[in-house]
Amino acid sequence: MTATLFDQQPDLTITPETVLENVFGYKSFRHGQREVIDAVGAGHDCIVIMPTGGGKSLCYQIPALVRGGVTLVISPLISLMKDQVDQLKANGVAAECIHSAMTREDLSRVYSRMQSGQLTLVYVSPERVLMRDFVERLESLSLAMIAVDEAHCISQWGHDFRPEYACLGQLKKQFPAVPFMALTATADEATRNDITHRLQLQEPHVYLGSFDRPNIRYTLVEKHKPISQIIRFVAEQKNHCGIIYCGSRKKVEMVTEKLCNNHIRAASYHAGLDTDERAYVQEAFQRDDIQIVVATVAFGMGINKPNVRFVVHFDIPRNIESYYQETGRAGRDGLPAEAMMLYDPADMSWLRRMLDEKDDGPQKQVENHKLNAMSAFAEAQTCRRQVLLNYFGEYSDKRCGNCDICLDPPKHFDATEQARKAISCVYRVNQSFGIGYVVEVLRGMQNSRIRENGHDKLSTYGIGRENSHDYWVSIFRQLIHKGLLSQNITRNSTLQLTEEARPLLRGEMTLDLAVPRLDTAARTAKSEKLTSKNYDKKLFAKLRKLRKSIADEDGLPPYVVFSDATLIDMAEMLPTSYGEMLAVNGVGQRKLEKYADPFLDLIQEHVSFHG
Repeated sequence: MTATLFDQQPDLTITPETVLENVFGYKSFRHGQREVIDAVGAGHDCIVIMPTGGGKSLCYQIPALVRGGVTLVISPLISLMKDQVDQLKANGVAAECIHSAMTREDLSRVYSRMQSGQLTLVYVSPERVLMRDFVERLESLSLAMIAVDEAHCISQWGHDFRPEYACLGQLKKQFPAVPFMALTATADEATRNDITHRLQLQEPHVYLGSFDRPNIRYTLVEKHKPISQIIRFVAEQKNHCGIIYCGSRKKVEMVTEKLCNNHIRAASYHAGLDTDERAYVQEAFQRDDIQIVVATVAFGMGINKPNVRFVVHFDIPRNIESYYQETGRAGRDGLPAEAMMLYDPADMSWLRRMLDEKDDGPQKQVENHKLNAMSAFAEAQTCRRQVLLNYFGEYSDKRCGNCDICLDPPKHFDATEQARKAISCVYRVNQSFGIGYVVEVLRGMQNSRIRENGHDKLSTYGIGRENSHDYWVSIFRQLIHKGLLSQNITRNSTLQLTEEARPLLRGEMTLDLAVPRLDTAARTAKSEKLTSKNYDKKLFAKLRKLRKSIADEDGLPPYVVFSDATLIDMAEMLPTSYGEMLAVNGVGQRKLEKYADPFLDLIQEHVSFHG
């Protein structure tokens, strides 16, 4: 059996709960975690969809410690692997990663530890794991599980398809008895089905967690003087850490220069920089030495920093999955965070021209569908969180109260008649066409395609001619956001009725929609920030300073020592003993032994001085 943290305590019954508390310092599981752990414990394959910061990694790390043997984790980025391994080691777990930047000696050392059963978790890239010699090494191991992180990369319907990921089904053929777990934050139904098929999972247990991140405020602002808008927004963030995403390297450099000129600690990150410079920027950001990283999407999945307080999109992303993942890098610690996007319809036109230049084919159709959904999000008149959740199939009829639309709502009207017209038209064209075509039928357009299909003879032909094309597009988008219609990505984005549409068609319900705002994309949110816990702010600042000095001494990012959420708990609970410190969320046995004393001393000193 693989050596674990518990080998020195044979009398301790190893359960998921004891591992959660003693190793990771948490008192209870988040929603869905125990369910997945039980499923893989019973030997089932699993698909786990949890939002960024939702605790996906514990779903395979805890079973790895409970089951024994070696758990293999397939991960796409060196930085992501190293970060996970650093955090596991800080908690006393025997973990290593294998990647192309390692020396031959280091590689040999890890292979030796792996073969001798000294490692519990081994992180590896998809390219490495498919090499013949590596597969041969695996055959001699006691494999407990294989976890595939960022599993959306497997699917052609996903937003970040990678061919090498698509070949991972070969591993399932090679090790049919080993349970596989595919994990990602973003996967719609088509992507989930594709993951199951390509990985050759056997009747997998599917956990579809909530995509909601209630601590993130979504705000869309009309772009007019973007640099001034960015500088003003950053100034309001009071030296918090954040990421600004731009659509090109040139914009990244320009925004970075403007921020630095305004005495803001910012650095650029894009694929045009050399490897050492990119590594320096990422590490400096992880260690809180840089306040803001201005980046292209090259600054991606390897960001595992829990105290990012804001994410800004200088330009609109190409799809909702990317937007959701990128904004999800804010507030991973569960504390209030901001996601602000500057939007100019001209940016969308530029993305469309870029897409038009690509060769026709299924992939182009997928990208076009996703770009249309992103455009609909930007122009939405309904709660932005509803739009995001509904896109992923998590239909919600409640407004969130924490986005620009909720905080500065557009005017609403009784849209029951318009909605019935729109939905009836979708039904009359046999749910076989997209928004643009259905709008043309509704408005009674004279064109050859409508005549050839005989749709000029339909009862719904021309019943919406009193309103403009843009008006009806807005209505259709709202009906999609409300969950009454869906767009089938596997059938060229055709509109289809959902069960929620039937009561409306039968006259059993009425529907309010926003008056289409055709002159502007959004309104600026006007509200105070979410109130957070009642904790000692001065003590929190001292604890952060202590954490930074300890982290620098140990050569670690500060959050590996303790997260902001853990420090806030300390500043609220004011622990003065080991027992009280263990009650703080995020303090396990290893961290108690390693870090508790200086933090307890500081808290005691602060409490004594301030009474």
